[in-house]
Amino acid sequence: MSDVAQGEAALVVLSERLTSSAAFTALFREGMDLVEETAAYLDGNGRAEAKLLDRAVSLTYATESMRLTTRLMQLASWLLLHRAVKEGEMTLIQANREKTKVKLSAADPGAPDVLERLPEQLQSLIARSMNLQSRIRRLDSSMHTPPEPIAVGNPLVSQLNMLKAAFEN
Repeated sequence: MSDVAQGEAALVVLSERLTSSAAFTALFREGMDLVEETAAYLDGNGRAEAKLLDRAVSLTYATESMRLTTRLMQLASWLLLHRAVKEGEMTLIQANREKTKVKLSAADPGAPDVLERLPEQLQSLIARSMNLQSRIRRLDSSMHTPPEPIAVGNPLVSQLNMLKAAFEN
């Protein structure tokens, strides 16, 4: 096997190992807990709080809760897809094909001045979901970005040649 092929194989294995890491497990649990917490809030206290809001803020509440739910469902889909990689149910390459259906940029929240008028717990859920989305985007980028070609040969040769040229005068 060539050096380049061996290097690319090692990079794919490293990417797949990310899903097996303790960090991924913690991220998965956090994401699923946030989905459950949000559902409980929106079906319970959130519903009661929404009834107390004036009409304009009530419309914002409905919009932002829909955006929040959409965002969390996309994040949960990504997490479940990569848990399948962890469990050996699919390869990272298969997950990469399937993840095109997941929109990690879906449903960004409204303007901060609009969000300020919402109940505190909803604001907190939105902020936490945005934090989770940012972390998943970074992880997704590192896992699914094609590896850069590996240079064959001694990487110091060009540096040594520059030093040699500088001191030959």
